[in-house]
Amino acid sequence: MDRNLGAERVAISSTDDLAFGDLYQWGRAADGHQCRNSGTRSTLSSSDKPGHGDFILVPGTSTTDDWRNPQSNSLWQGVNGINNPCPIGFRIPTEPEFRQERLTWTSNTSAGAFNSALKLPLAGFREQTGGISLVAEGSPYGFIWSSTVGSGTTSNRAEAFAYYPDRAYENPYTRARGYSVRCIKN
Repeated sequence: MDRNLGAERVAISSTDDLAFGDLYQWGRAADGHQCRNSGTRSTLSSSDKPGHGDFILVPGTSTTDDWRNPQSNSLWQGVNGINNPCPIGFRIPTEPEFRQERLTWTSNTSAGAFNSALKLPLAGFREQTGGISLVAEGSPYGFIWSSTVGSGTTSNRAEAFAYYPDRAYENPYTRARGYSVRCIKN
């Protein structure tokens, strides 16, 4: 897609707030939680669909930092994936697909992210412990979820694509954080 899910337009600058879009917790459907001003609650979900549109906060003592307990690695997998928030015929890209795209950029930085065909803005994120305020909106870095779950010692996390002023890379992050989502045609 040419913009983040929930964005009003393709970014005209890296700090274009109309291009920021929504902030999803990894694996959740578009149920209202992704809205930047959604309410919060501190009760983890035991199902794939929490039954409400609140952003789920995770207690500081959590061992997984996931909005769902128990965790589910089957969410967001493929065009027919559980909770796929993308339009029909689209899906969340995998981490290797993001990496392949990143390698086409003129620079491996947040400037390269914006100057690429993706026009990735610096949309900020929502922290899993505070959730109410947005973090780093328009700052020099951004995050986009992939559909890939972590492996090995990071198996309780999911892979996100991060871009900073001095580097861009894929990294496992806690699934309860709210990051941007960009869809790819199946």
